[in-house]
Amino acid sequence: MTLNQSSIMKKKLRLLVVFIALSLPGFADEGMWLPQLLQALNEKQMKKLGMKINASDIYSISKGSLKDAIVSFGGFCTAEVISDKGLILTNHHCGFDAIQNHTSLEKNYIQNGFWAYSFGQELPNRGLTATFIVRIEDVTDQILKETAGISDEKERQSRIDKNLAELRKNYKKESYEDILVRAFFEGNKYFLFVTETYKDVRLVGAPPASIGNFGKDTDNWMWPRHTGDFSLFRIYADKNNKPAAYSPDNVPYTPKRSLNISLKGLKQGDFTMVFGFPGRTNQYLSSEAVRQVMEVSDPAKIAIRAKVLGILNERMRRDEQIKIQYAAKYASVENAYKKWQGEVLGLRSSNALQRKKDYEQNFMQRVNANPAWQSAYGTVLQELTDKYRQIEPYALARDYFTEILPRIELMGVAANLNGLVNAIEKDSTAFTKKKEETLHNLEDLFKEFNAGVDQTLFATLTEKMIKEQPASYLSPLLLERYNNHQQQTGAMAESLYQASSFTSLDKINALLNTSASGAVQAIRNDPAMQLYSSMTKTYGSEVGSKWSELQASINKLQRTYMKAQMEVFSEKTFYPDANSTLRVTYGNVKGYKARDAVTYDYYTYMDGIMEKYKPGDYEFDVPQKLIDLYKRKDYGAYGVNGKMPVCFIASNHTTGGNSGSPALDAYGNLVGLNFDRVWEGTMSDINYNPEICRNIMVDIRYVLFIIDKYAGAQNIISELKLVK
Repeated sequence: MTLNQSSIMKKKLRLLVVFIALSLPGFADEGMWLPQLLQALNEKQMKKLGMKINASDIYSISKGSLKDAIVSFGGFCTAEVISDKGLILTNHHCGFDAIQNHTSLEKNYIQNGFWAYSFGQELPNRGLTATFIVRIEDVTDQILKETAGISDEKERQSRIDKNLAELRKNYKKESYEDILVRAFFEGNKYFLFVTETYKDVRLVGAPPASIGNFGKDTDNWMWPRHTGDFSLFRIYADKNNKPAAYSPDNVPYTPKRSLNISLKGLKQGDFTMVFGFPGRTNQYLSSEAVRQVMEVSDPAKIAIRAKVLGILNERMRRDEQIKIQYAAKYASVENAYKKWQGEVLGLRSSNALQRKKDYEQNFMQRVNANPAWQSAYGTVLQELTDKYRQIEPYALARDYFTEILPRIELMGVAANLNGLVNAIEKDSTAFTKKKEETLHNLEDLFKEFNAGVDQTLFATLTEKMIKEQPASYLSPLLLERYNNHQQQTGAMAESLYQASSFTSLDKINALLNTSASGAVQAIRNDPAMQLYSSMTKTYGSEVGSKWSELQASINKLQRTYMKAQMEVFSEKTFYPDANSTLRVTYGNVKGYKARDAVTYDYYTYMDGIMEKYKPGDYEFDVPQKLIDLYKRKDYGAYGVNGKMPVCFIASNHTTGGNSGSPALDAYGNLVGLNFDRVWEGTMSDINYNPEICRNIMVDIRYVLFIIDKYAGAQNIISELKLVK
C-alpha cells in the first residue's frame, strides 16, 4: 500500500466514524456495533467498562480473532465454535427444528434428549448451514454510484441493483466464498460481508425439553429464568477443510479460532459482551410509526396468534403425535406473540411515544433555526406522519394476510404447487425435475401436518379475517364459499378439506402422476388452489400494491430523516439498526427494577428449578436424574458454594437472531449463552431503555453440568478448553 493510499483510507475511516458517531455513547449499554469499527468507535469505552482485551482480538483479518469462532446458524440464530473439532454451541430453541425432525414416538429426542457419544452417532440435518464472516468492507461509494440525482425510488433501486451486480461480478474472492451486501442507516451506507458457508452440520447433543425449554410458555421472555437453553452441533468439511455438501467422507471442521470456556462465573458490574447476528431493530422511527406499532399492528398480530395458540395448545395436550408434529410451530408462534405483548407493555410503561414526540420537537427546533436544514429537512416529519396515516389500513390488512395464511398449511401446500405450475409454464421439459423438488419440500411439510388441526385453524382464522377486514380486501371466492355455507366457516372448511387433494402426500403424488399439462390442469382445478390463487390475487391488487407504493415513499422519507438526525444531533451516538449482520454489543452484569416494589437480582440457581417443579406438568416437570443430582448437590466442578448457577442477566443490547450468541467476559472467554430478553424490555427493538432492558443468558457452568453430570458425555467435555 502506498503512502497516498494509506492516507486516503484513513480519511475514509475518519469520515465513517463521524458518520456513525461523533461522541461517546450516551448509554454505555446501548448499541449493536460493527466489529470492524470497534477500534475507532468503542474500544476506549469498552475498556472503561472493564474489557481486558483489544478490539483487534475481537475482529481482525490478519490474524485469528473472536469473529472466527462466531457463526450464523441456519441464517436465523447464532452459534459459536467451542472446540478444535468444529463443535458448535447454540440454543435449544435454535436447534429445535433439527431435534424435532429426528424425533418419533419410538425415539423421542424432544422428551428424552439426545447425546452422541461418538462421531458416528452424530445426526445429519438436511439444509442446515453454518456461515462464518471472513471480512467486512465499506462499499457505499460503489453501491450508491450515480444515484445522487435520482428522485424516483424504483429508478434509484434499479441503479443500486446494477451497481450491486457489477460489484458481485468483479469482486475477488475464493470459489468457496460468497458475498453479502447490506444497507445501513436506512440506505445511507452499505457494507459488504465476505462469507464462508458450511453445509454439513450434524446434531451432537440436546437436553430433554424439560431442561432445554424448562418453563416453556409461562417463563418465555420472563425473569427470573431457569432454562438450560442449549444444544450442540458439529460442522463437517471436506478433506481440505472446505465447505462441502453432506458426505460420509467429510471430517470434523478445524476452525481458525475456538472459544475458551471460563468456570469463574460473574458478579455484579462485571463486563460482558455478546457477539452475534441480531435480526432487526427500528430505533430511529418517527412517533407516528411507533404509535402504529403500539396501537394497531402489534395488537392485531397478538389477537391472531392467540387464536392459533389456543387451538394448538388444546390439540397438543390431547395427542402426543400432534404434540411432536406441532412443537416447533407452537414455539415459533408463541415466541413472537408474547414478545409483542411485552413490547406494547414496555412502550406504554416507558412513555415511548411521548419521548419520541419530545425528541421530534427538539429536532424541529434545531432544523428551523438553520436555513440549510430547514430547506432540506423542514417537512420530512410531517410527510412521514401523512404517509404512515395513509398506509395504516393497508398495513393492517397486510398483517392479517401475512399472519393468517402461513398458519394454514393447506395454503402452504398450494403455494408449493403453484410454484411448480409456474415453473412448468416457463419450461415444460423441466417437469420431472421440478416435480421431484416440490415433492421433496412437501415431504418435510407433511411430517409436521395434521389435516384435522389445519382444518380447525382454517375455519377459525378465515372467520376472523372475514369479520374484521373490509370486504374489498377479501377474496371474492372466499366470500362466495362463505355465503354458500350459510356463513359458517366450520362447514366451509370441512367441505374444502374433503374435496381437496392437497391434504395428503399420497393424494398429491397421485395428482402429479401424469403429464406436465395434466398435472397443471389438476392442480389448477383443486378447490384449495383456486382459493389460494383468489386470495393472493385479491391481496396483491387491493392491498399489496398500494402498501408497496406507500412503503416506498416511507422508505425514502425515512432515509432522509435518518440522514437529518445524524446531522442535526451531532452530539448524539448513532449506531446502525440490526439487519442480521455480525454485531458486538457490550454492557455489565446487573439486576433491574421491573416496577414499583419489584426488583430483580442478576443470577438464578438450581434451587429455583426445584421451587418451580410440578410433577407431570407440561411446562415445569423435571427429569428424575436432575432431581437426584440436586438432592446430592452433585455439581462436579461447576457448582459454587453448594449451589448450581443456572442463568444470569446483563445490559447487553440484543434482539432476535442473537439467540445462541456467546456471552463473553472481559478476556473474551465464554461465560454464557444468550437466549432471551426480559419481558419489560422487549420494546428495546424500538425504544432501548437502560433502566429495564436486560438480556438473559444461561450460565456456561450449567451447560457443562448438564453435559457432564446429567448426560455423562465425557467425549464432549474432553474437547473443550476450560479455564479458571
